[in-house]
Amino acid sequence: MLPAVMIDVAGFRGLTYDPARVELSRVITPPYDVIDATQRAALADRSPYNFVRIDLPEPISPEVDRYRAAADILASYRANGVLRQDRAPTLYRYHQEFVDRETDRTVTRKGVIAAVGLSPWGAGAIRPHETTFHAPLEDRARLLEATRVHLSPVFAMYDGDSHAVEHLLDRPGAAPDLVARTDDGTRHSVWRISDAGTLAEVSRLLAPRCAYVLDGHHRYETMVAFHDRAAPPAVSRRGLMFLVPMSDPGLIVLPTHRLVDGVSGLTRDRFLAEVRRRARIDPIRDAARDPGTLRRALASAPDGPVFVAVFPGDPDAHLLTVGGGGRSHVAPEISVLHDAILEPVLGIASRRGTSDVRLRHVSDTAAALGAIAGGRAQLALLVRPPRLSQIKQVADLGQVMPQKSTYLFPKLASGLVMMAVDP
Repeated sequence: MLPAVMIDVAGFRGLTYDPARVELSRVITPPYDVIDATQRAALADRSPYNFVRIDLPEPISPEVDRYRAAADILASYRANGVLRQDRAPTLYRYHQEFVDRETDRTVTRKGVIAAVGLSPWGAGAIRPHETTFHAPLEDRARLLEATRVHLSPVFAMYDGDSHAVEHLLDRPGAAPDLVARTDDGTRHSVWRISDAGTLAEVSRLLAPRCAYVLDGHHRYETMVAFHDRAAPPAVSRRGLMFLVPMSDPGLIVLPTHRLVDGVSGLTRDRFLAEVRRRARIDPIRDAARDPGTLRRALASAPDGPVFVAVFPGDPDAHLLTVGGGGRSHVAPEISVLHDAILEPVLGIASRRGTSDVRLRHVSDTAAALGAIAGGRAQLALLVRPPRLSQIKQVADLGQVMPQKSTYLFPKLASGLVMMAVDP
């Protein structure tokens, strides 16, 4: 069990786009790690000031690598006033209004973007739940070294009153300072809160809590490492974080299904025969192309480790129940999938610091089934999302789940609020 250490929350002089100079909806982006090459090109074409040019940069020439290019672009945006820095320490009240895909209801996620004191994972104030890998750590480290700006907030939850901070920051009738929409339909609203008394009270309210990282593990580790070696020293040992209470109805976790491809000798019969030694297998007849049926099969299954396997050319799906199911299983299902099936049956290891190219992650069930139907994968393993209480439990125990175990919907918008590390 990790020690109980409190988080240190403060305002900061945020760096934001000037909405008088650019249309925010044309310059903000999804997080860098969910953008493919086609989407990157489309985002870059939307505006010469699109944030993807900084967060997912391309080299300018053989003499200027992609990280130096990002720093140069960022500097030019600041020099011409497209990006501006606030004059006083500020907290940024951030709302995301979106439609819940499962219930078709409009939901608003409510939190605050703040400067948070940095500490190693083991200290207990900031707690991880996922494995991190070397390649993305190196990528984000090189980008931070070049730009000297925390470009996107780490997404974290805290266990506490879901209304206290929001009530304190609420300004009835006040229009947001920044408003934008992303392609998934989410409306992003930000209010600047710079009253010193309010900032101090938010800090007091959050001080007894610890933060559980939901998205941005690589960025957090990069922040800590950067401030450990920063020269000249940064103003403060703080990083950029979006904090949401654990009870917020907008904390919606989607499943992250596994697609397997490139495994030598993998066939349906061989896989099921090997898995049958570890799990009960029940067919789901004529359901391999029906995402609704498979979602319902997973939802109605017992609480123990349960997955659905789908193969190309097989009209049936296969419900895999590891260890008989039941509430006695403490480990999150996604961890059981990796430890009981992916590694021993398929030889895909996911906790050794490097990703395996034979494994892809997809949060949309229909897209996963489409990959199977289109021959773009040998096997789809459909999963249920972990509960927030499971994420907290894993983090409190000082354990981690495999990479891409959680997919928070919607993603935070990148480019809304940044934090320079220099004076």
